[in-house]
Amino acid sequence: MNLQQLGYIVAVDRHKSFSKAAEACHVTQATLSTMVRKLEEELEVVLFDRKTVPVITTECGQDIIREAEEVLRHSRKLREVAKEVRGKIEGALSLGIIPTVAANLLHRVLPLLLERYPGLKLNVQEVTTDSIIERLKKGELDVGIASTPLSPAAQLEEEILYYEKLMVYGDTEEGATRFLKPADIANEQVWLLEQGNCLTDQVVNICALHSRPMSTNLSFSPNSFDSLLNIVDRFRGLTIVPELYAMDLPPDRASRIKDFTPPYPVREISLVYHRPYAKMRLISAISGLIKEVVQPLLQTSKMKNSEMQIARL
Repeated sequence: MNLQQLGYIVAVDRHKSFSKAAEACHVTQATLSTMVRKLEEELEVVLFDRKTVPVITTECGQDIIREAEEVLRHSRKLREVAKEVRGKIEGALSLGIIPTVAANLLHRVLPLLLERYPGLKLNVQEVTTDSIIERLKKGELDVGIASTPLSPAAQLEEEILYYEKLMVYGDTEEGATRFLKPADIANEQVWLLEQGNCLTDQVVNICALHSRPMSTNLSFSPNSFDSLLNIVDRFRGLTIVPELYAMDLPPDRASRIKDFTPPYPVREISLVYHRPYAKMRLISAISGLIKEVVQPLLQTSKMKNSEMQIARL
C-alpha cells in the first residue's frame, strides 16, 4: 500500500469513473486499474462496483475512502511542515475568494505577490462564501477570502485583512453629499445583487431594507456590480457598492458616489482557514501583503472603531 494507490481510489470515488480518474491522475487507465486492484487484493475487500455506470463505491469502500482522504491530507501537511522548517515561502496554495471582493482586490495584490514570492504557485478561484466554507472543510481549498464575521457554525479561523466603507451610488437629492444614516435609504428605490449574495444580505440588514419590487414589471437580480450600475443608470434609483469598487469607477460614475455619515457602514474582509494548519507561513505572507497594499488606500485605515458600523451577514 502506498500514497499513490490511496490517491487513485480517492480519484475514482470522486469522478465515479476509472477513465476520468486516470486522466485526473495523469496516468493510463490500465495503470490506475492495476494499482487499485492490487490494493483491493491487499486489503481483501472490493472497493468499487465496476459493473455500474457511473462506478459505485461499495459500503466498505466508503469507509476506506474516508480514511484514505485523511491519510492524504496528513501527507500534504507533512510536506508543508517540512517547507515551514526550511523557512521558504513556496509551494502550491489554493485560494477561494468571493466575486464582490475579487474584482477590485486581485489586480492590486497579485502582481506584487507573485513578484515577491516567485516560488509560490497560487490557484485562485472565485466562489461563494458557502462554497468556501464547504471546500475548506473538505480540504479542496487551503484558504479563503470572504466577508466576515461568519457564523460560529462555520468553525473557521478568521484573520481580518481590512474594512471597507459601503457607499451609495445613484440618484440622490440635488446637491446632497451624504445621507444621515443607512436607514434613511430604506424607502428609496434600491437595486441589489442577486439574493443570497453576502453583500446583499449585509445591505438589507444594515439599511433595514424590505423585499419589494423595484419596478412594476421588472424583476432583476444581477450577479455583478457592472450590471447593477447599468440598471441604476437606466432605471434610476440607488445601489450600495464597496469602497474599493468605487475607487475603480471612471470619473463620470465616481461623481455619483455619495457617502454616509458616521458611524460609517463598513464590511469586514478576512482570510478564513482551518487550524491546526501546515501552510501558515504562506497564509501569513499573503495576509501581510494584502494589508500592506490595501489598508493605506482605504479611508477606514484612519478611522476609529466608534466611527464604523460593521455590516453583518
